[in-house]
Amino acid sequence: MAKAQDTSKEAKAAAKAARKAASKERRQQIWQAFQMQRKEDKALIPLMAGVIVGVTLIFVLLSLLANFGPLWLMIPLGLILGVLLSFILFGRRVQKTVYRKADGQPGAAGWALGNIRGQWRVQQAVAGTSHLDAVHRVIGKPGVILVAEGQASRIKPLMAQEKKKVARVVGDTPVYEVMVGDGEGEVPLAKLERYIRKLPNNIDRNRMEAVDGRLSALKAKGGAGAALPKGPMPQGAKMRSAARTVRRR
Repeated sequence: MAKAQDTSKEAKAAAKAARKAASKERRQQIWQAFQMQRKEDKALIPLMAGVIVGVTLIFVLLSLLANFGPLWLMIPLGLILGVLLSFILFGRRVQKTVYRKADGQPGAAGWALGNIRGQWRVQQAVAGTSHLDAVHRVIGKPGVILVAEGQASRIKPLMAQEKKKVARVVGDTPVYEVMVGDGEGEVPLAKLERYIRKLPNNIDRNRMEAVDGRLSALKAKGGAGAALPKGPMPQGAKMRSAARTVRRR
């Protein structure tokens, strides 16, 4: 019995230590991201300070002019809310900087898709060329979404070929085509996730699993791009991870 209690205590201590280490790592990520962003974004600190001061001032005025609450309570509340909003502002500006640096680099669309949160099945570079043009596949409630990046003259035939291959095994499940870029009819990298999330829901989770299974079996049979180059990780990807950490806090 004593041995079991000792084991339980050791497990709790190990879990506590792991939580502390994870918390420390998150703080370090946020600090590193802040330092990197501060050097590139000269308006960051003035904007964050302005948000904190502005929100606190609003709460003070609500207390003095509208008798919304006692001043001793409204000032701390204003500061807390101001700090929270300034962190949200910081995270969004970091995200904007990361996407700006990644835009146009090979593999940027695949990297962006890999950061989508939620019930999405992402398979990067299911088809591609030696020039690092690539077609990525996303399975979600809208259906199957093929996302292409690269030179249009090279990637469009590849996209058509991949769509034909997918359509043969998914039945009446909708198949969408998305071309990433800044040209007419293309979706900018920074708006890719938002564009995908706005697509209509056409299938449920069970259908998603079935479609994913069929396409995985197709890949296993024919090797749809298993050894294709996926492109380098865009610069600033670590900052993107830190920005996501900021939002979670």
